This record gives sequence, C-alpha cells and structure tokens, in this order.
Amino acid sequence: MFKKITFAISAILFSNLINAQETIPFRITKYNNIIVKTLVNDKDSLNLMFQIAMEDASISPERSRPAKSIVFKDEISENNTVKIGKLEFKNVKFYDNELTGNEADGKIGTGIFKGKTYQIDYDNNQFVIYEKLPDITGYREVSYISNKEGQIFLSCDNIMGNENYEANFLLQSGYSGGLLYSNTFADGKDLDTKLKITGEKTLKNSAGKSVTTKQGILPSLIVTDVTMKDVSAGFFTGDIKNQKTNYFGADLIRRFNWIFDAETERIYITPSKYFNEPYFKVN
Repeated sequence: MFKKITFAISAILFSNLINAQETIPFRITKYNNIIVKTLVNDKDSLNLMFQIAMEDASISPERSRPAKSIVFKDEISENNTVKIGKLEFKNVKFYDNELTGNEADGKIGTGIFKGKTYQIDYDNNQFVIYEKLPDITGYREVSYISNKEGQIFLSCDNIMGNENYEANFLLQSGYSGGLLYSNTFADGKDLDTKLKITGEKTLKNSAGKSVTTKQGILPSLIVTDVTMKDVSAGFFTGDIKNQKTNYFGADLIRRFNWIFDAETERIYITPSKYFNEPYFKVN
C-alpha cells in the first residue's frame, strides 16, 4: 500500500536534506542495530551503537577496541568529547561495563541531539540535524509519553482476534527483534493461544528456577493509523519474571523514518524502505 507514495517520500527527503544543518552517517548491522564511528577524546576510535532508550553513553566490557582516554571514577566518566564525522559533542558522560549490541564497543544515546530537531533516516542510513522542523508532508504524528530519563514510549494497539489491547512500548533500539512483552502485559492474556507460537527456549538458574522465552506472531499492530501485519512478538513464562517493560525493538523501529522536533517535542513517522521486509528471527 506504501509503494505508491515511495516517489513522493523520496522527494520530501531530498527537500529536507537541502534544509538540513548537518548529517551523520551510520550503518545497520544484521541485528538491526545502528552503528556510528566515533573518535573519543581525540584518541580512541570506537564503534558505538545508537541507543534511543538512553541519553548518555557507555563502554562495553566486551569491546574489541581500547578506550584508554575514558577515565572512570565509580564506573562513571564525565566531560568527554565525541567526534562523529565533522561534528564534535562535548561533556559526554560514559558509564562503564554495560553490555551492548553485536559489532559495537559501547553505546551512545540521544543526548548528542539534545535541544535539536533530528531525523533518523533509514532510507539513506544517516541522522539529519535540522535548524527547524522540516517538511513533514507524508508523515504522521505519533502518540507517545516520555519519562524523566528521556525514554520514549509509543502507544500501540495489539489486535488479537476480536480483542484489542492498548499498551505503551519503550523504543528500544538495542533489542534486535520486534515486540517484547512485559510480564505484566503477558500475564493472564493467554498469549499461547492468541499468538501463533514459532519457537521457545527454557533456561534454569542455579536454584532450579526456570524462564521460558517464547516467540510468536501478533496478527496486527497499529501504530497511530499504520497497521503492521504478522508482527514478531516475544514474551516470557516460568518462575523468573524480570521483564518489566514492553519493547518496541529495532526491527520495528527501522521500518519507519523518524523526525523528533525539539521545539514542540512531537514525533513524526513515515514508512521506510524496510517497512515490508521479513521480520527478524530471534533465536
């Protein structure tokens, strides 16, 4: 249904680029994570994963590149500079020993865009920073809430047969899959029968308590007025219940181009070139 507007969207994107202040290139891994090349403190070249669910930055204990210029005190490092392409960001805070996505030495959050209007342009693999809100023809404003940490929760309708469950989902670009339901959402909804289960895995801890990860297919997910069909959705069952938040993962985030307007604090989306791609399979 979106093929007819592909040319119009491309024209809008081109027009927006003309009015853009700066662009930052990125690449997307096979796990749907955004990776940006950075130079930290003019010394350490690091591949950092963009994490939309955090504001600051962090370094992974499993990094493949050294980060000697980042000096930690109580696992926090203040006042770092990060260069990405021609742009330099100052006073960046890094946290130590936080796991990140594949192919990344750490994470960098939305703090680099604080006070700025920016776009995540998946069609052209780049962030675009604007001086003011660009042309949003073809975009939809989305309903969301944010918390004091700056995390963004989208309001979505989950259609299962004749039932509609509205829920808020954290934009979580570090999770490679589609939806991941919290234990609160999953409990009592009999998701085993309402979703088509495609796989499951059970793990036990040293105390013998188990947790089962199940992957299924949600018939329909509605984001604003955009309907997504047969969406990959995961949930947990068992003794251990530690999934406290619903996730709107990277596989779903990449299906849209996003504009975050600093002045009005509104968010706009339009389908990207990935909208109809097959869903990522979570092992």
